[in-house]
Order: sequence, then C-alpha cells, then structure tokens
Amino acid sequence: MQASVPLVSLGGIRVQRNGSSLLADVSLRVLPRQIVTLVGPNGAGKTTLVRVLLGLMTPDTGTVTRRPALRMGYVPQRFQPPSSLPMDVDGFLRLAGPSTALQRAQGLEQNGAAGLLHRPLRALSGGEMQRVLLTRALLRKPDLLVLDEPAQGLDVQGQQELYVLIARLRDTTGCGILLISHDLHLVMAATDEVVCLERHVCCVGKPEDIGTHPEYLRLFGHDLAGLAPYRHHHDHHHDLHGDVVPDAPTTETRHG
Repeated sequence: MQASVPLVSLGGIRVQRNGSSLLADVSLRVLPRQIVTLVGPNGAGKTTLVRVLLGLMTPDTGTVTRRPALRMGYVPQRFQPPSSLPMDVDGFLRLAGPSTALQRAQGLEQNGAAGLLHRPLRALSGGEMQRVLLTRALLRKPDLLVLDEPAQGLDVQGQQELYVLIARLRDTTGCGILLISHDLHLVMAATDEVVCLERHVCCVGKPEDIGTHPEYLRLFGHDLAGLAPYRHHHDHHHDLHGDVVPDAPTTETRHG
C-alpha cells in the first residue's frame, strides 16, 4: 500500500460529556513511517483523542478511518503492577500474543532492556518498565504505535535515550508513531509533524517551525522559554471557560 495512504484518519471528531466539550471538530492522521507528536496542556483532550483513535471511545460525531487489518500497539502513560503480583517480565510479555522466548529476549535487548526477561515486574524501575511496555507493544508487530507520555518519570538523559530509540524503531520497523508528549524540546529531532491540541486543533506544522511564539508560551507556561518550543499561529484565543473566541482582525505585527 502506498505510503501516502494514512494508517488512521480522524475527521471532525466531537466528544461531549456532561455538557462539556472534550473535543471539538478535531481532525488528525498518521501516515506509515511518520512520527506525529500531539501536544497540549492538561485537560486539552489528548487522552480522549487517543481513546477515540484506539476504538475505546465512540465520538458523538465525526469519522474514524483505519487501514484494513491495521495492527496497533499502545504504550500507556502509566502502568503500576500490584506489588503482590507474582509475574515476571517474560510472563507479562507473553500476554501480548504468540511469541518465542528468543523473540521476547531479543525484543528487550533491542529496546535497551537486556537481562530483564526473568525480573519480577514489581522490581522494575520506571525506565525499565517503559522499555518493557514498549517491547510488549512491538511484539504485536504494529503498523501504528501509540505512545502516551512514554518518558514520564525518566530523567533528562533517559528521556533523550528513549526518543532516540523511538526514532530508530520507526526507521527499522516502518511503523507510524503517534507520540503524546509535553517535552516538545526533546522530541523535536524525532518528530515529522506537530499537532497542538486544546480541545480543538490549534495548529499543525513541521518541527522546523520552532521559535518562541507567545501563544505557545501561553499554553505551556513561560518556564519553557528558551527550550525551542514549536511555533504556531492562532486566529483566536480562549476565554476563562476555555471556549474559542475569534480574534478581531489586526494589522500584521512582527516580533523581533
């Protein structure tokens, strides 16, 4: 199938719960071998959008089109096994589906987690658990890999290593990747397209469009200044309730 045919395409997605709009007219697509990074502040609807994409939630309106026989792998934001669970890494990986012990061991090794096959799940560090979760998702041989804040809880060095690994996986497996992250300054090198979400799509663009745009700082905080945030342009702002309010036409202003 041609690389230009999306693995998944969402169009005009709207989700409302208890009278509140969680997603409003959101469209998104991921192509084979493409890494799309979804960014947005807390409450922007990122998790809701992922649930719709995975088929775990039905939108009120809109369309979700998946490539026929699409295989998806998912790495959740958090996974904390019960401390009393008597399961090792090998047993956990077997839950992904049919695989051999050699495939499971090689998968861990390729993801920088060699030697963990027989380690108890409860004994893993945060970084080790993320690599085990990634290995489990990849054992499904996914066409589309969805990673929800995969570097959460890792130090800066661990985050950088993980994002390098993610880019390598795209190159070696050919899968498409949807990455949800707030660490945009770290994922930029491994991102083909950025989608900024605040219950609706504020902007879509290429990672080379980097700068210190005031709207990005408004969304994510001034503590990100100097970290090469993604530059995008809005023709609207949000009121105290988060609703979209169109901006009045203005003359062009250059920010030096």
